[in-house]
Amino acid sequence: SGHFGVVKRCRERSTGTFYAAKFVKTRRCRGSRLGVAELTVPSPVLAPRRISGGELFDFIAEKEMLSEEEAIEFLGQILRGVEYLHARRIAHFDLKPENIMLQEKDVPKPRIKIIDFGLAQRLEDGVTFKSLCGTPQYIAPEVINYEPLSSATDMWSIGVITYILLSGLSPFQGETDAETLSNVVAGAYEFEERCFSQTSEMAKDFIRQLLVKEPGHRMTATECLVHPWIKPLSRKQAANRSRSSINMKNFRKFNARRKWKV
Repeated sequence: SGHFGVVKRCRERSTGTFYAAKFVKTRRCRGSRLGVAELTVPSPVLAPRRISGGELFDFIAEKEMLSEEEAIEFLGQILRGVEYLHARRIAHFDLKPENIMLQEKDVPKPRIKIIDFGLAQRLEDGVTFKSLCGTPQYIAPEVINYEPLSSATDMWSIGVITYILLSGLSPFQGETDAETLSNVVAGAYEFEERCFSQTSEMAKDFIRQLLVKEPGHRMTATECLVHPWIKPLSRKQAANRSRSSINMKNFRKFNARRKWKV
């Protein structure tokens, strides 16, 4: 389920193909500039068909270990999906682990699916869009400050997701939602040694270039895809990714807490 409807498993009669179909009360979406029909896009990363693999974070939590190189395989798919959206002037505005799924998981290379476009907007030149919607620990400072939003707002969320993926910690999570929002506005986060001891400097640099308070200074999805952490420029950089790993103990704890709250 999402902000504007419920998701049900459906089968297309003519082909027998299963889909994840979202049923929406249209009167609740009148404020959106992105029509429901426009959410069906041809990208293989985003098309909501046969989503049977569950959430990406659940899949990762089942692993004994995961190198940065393996984590980047998933992150690269997320970035390509977001790049596809942004190239078409569409912002998701609700990127978080619950909305990142696997089409299937019992395959050599699982494919990512981005779901729940209940808050998505088509960005138009000369039109300002503001919104206070979103999940506290993943939203950008401009959301909380009720400032104009852009595709850069999604990139902040990707920075948060990457931070969590590598460390098992949420960078801005406080004891209460109010404390979390205060931390986000202040841009207050750090790389705790106990959680990032196995993390490469390139990965930290990647995160730093996304968790920037000024939206215009954040990397775009396209820039992320050519960052040395994602696309190494040398054998040494590639080797650093292979040797570095995510903190699985902390990650499993984070995922368990996340599921418990849901």
